Amino acid sequence: MSSQEGGAAEPGPDTVGPSTSSSTNNDAVTGDVITVTIGATVPTGFELTAAEEVKEKIGVDAQISKDRGRIYFPITTDELFQVHLLKSVDNLFVVVEEYHLYPFKESKEETLMEMMQLATTLPWTNALAVWKLNGTLKKKKGYRKGGNGTKVKSKREATDATVADTEQQELPQAASAAESQTKAESTTSAAESQTKAESTASAAESQTKAESTTSAAESQTKAESTAEAETSAQDSEEAEPEAKVTKFRVTCNRAGDKHSFTSNEAARDFGGAVQEFFQWKADMTKFDIEVLLNIHNDEVVIGIALTEESLHRRNISHFGPTTLRSTLCYGMLRLCKPQASDIILDPMCGTGAIPLEGAIEFNSSFYLAGDNNDMAVNRTVNNVCHIQRRRAEKGSASGLPIDTVQWDLCNLPIRTGSVDIVITDMPFGKRMGSRKKNWDLYPSCLREMARVCTPGTGKAVLLTQDKKCFTKAISRMGGLWRRLHTVWVNVGGLHAGVYLLKRTGAVFGQTPEDIHESRGTVNAQGDENGDKQLS
Repeated sequence: MSSQEGGAAEPGPDTVGPSTSSSTNNDAVTGDVITVTIGATVPTGFELTAAEEVKEKIGVDAQISKDRGRIYFPITTDELFQVHLLKSVDNLFVVVEEYHLYPFKESKEETLMEMMQLATTLPWTNALAVWKLNGTLKKKKGYRKGGNGTKVKSKREATDATVADTEQQELPQAASAAESQTKAESTTSAAESQTKAESTASAAESQTKAESTTSAAESQTKAESTAEAETSAQDSEEAEPEAKVTKFRVTCNRAGDKHSFTSNEAARDFGGAVQEFFQWKADMTKFDIEVLLNIHNDEVVIGIALTEESLHRRNISHFGPTTLRSTLCYGMLRLCKPQASDIILDPMCGTGAIPLEGAIEFNSSFYLAGDNNDMAVNRTVNNVCHIQRRRAEKGSASGLPIDTVQWDLCNLPIRTGSVDIVITDMPFGKRMGSRKKNWDLYPSCLREMARVCTPGTGKAVLLTQDKKCFTKAISRMGGLWRRLHTVWVNVGGLHAGVYLLKRTGAVFGQTPEDIHESRGTVNAQGDENGDKQLS
């Protein structure tokens, strides 16, 4: 503990520490431009796609981390708002410090002690300044972590202030009433003294008594108002420090089997040192600041989160059993590169995550979404209506280039060769469908997709985890589809593939792949032939 205190004393309060909040406020106000490194978590496998988007929208080169699913890029504070325009990232954080070859000790106690000392020597100033600036850029929401208590408190203080003002208004009225009553009594006594012809001395004595009574009432009123003012001032002084307490938590993400400590131990000890250094209050749920401790083998990155919740939930309000992340949908859409006036089809839309993302981000194309399940179609319609209402509330055009239909996947009500791109999340055979059914479903749907897709120029982007079945189906459809590229992704812990296919120039109806007999049909015909031979 003494070593921590010594480490905390070296930087001084003017450099880093609890007083940092005032300096960061000045940076934000004066507009000082600083350059920081932003880290972003992205869907595993789409790191290159996210780096391309950063280059396109921000104009800087992104570095892909050794730990899959993360990229890093520099940015200046005057362009910080642009990071919230990225659609391929799940979470954003500002990097405090990064170590590419961190020398971990063999002993757990020594390693954790070193982490505690590290917390007091990190350059927190710029990262905290970016965190404060980011708070002004983010859209105000109805609920912010740690925000409810402040709102309730402000209402209570406003009520107390109203009551105090009312009492202060009533007190002068009471004093004026006492004065008027005193004056009336003095007038009456004067009239009685004149009527009864009493001595002038007795009138003077009564007037003196009345004045003394009035002055006593006034002094009592002033004393009460002064006491109330002191009480309210004391309450406000007690409330101010309570409102300034910053709540935080430390989240440790660790990967690697050569560490002598666990993620919880690292977060506990590192967080304890941060709490002692900044005098913040630890809160695991309603926190203001989330400090990130990312450890991947011998790489250590310390950061401060800039997003309160993952951005992959941005479009969906009605979830289904296998709803795709919006960030993964965006990566699939960028893979097929939609062009203006393209007709894009999702024949197994589920909740409509893919066509919704496309209709918002690539709105120069038109999207057809469909499913054979009526509940899935209803979820898609509800999600579209939700986006339209949200856009109408913001004052923007609520229309979206999307339509929803219920149909049979193997018999689509679409003209042959009229679709430019087919993009969908195929059933894995886990939560939806089964591996056995996929052996019949995959060839049938690939054949129907080839029918509606434009020969020579049409493309398909298909996501599936049933790699064996899909590879077999593609080999049987070699005359209609050609595989261009495969991106391996992590979907809910499952190792899946995103396949980019190109429609061949073969005219549908003139290749052997157009006529396909399912296993069930072949087996049924075999049984019939066997029965005939027996008879």
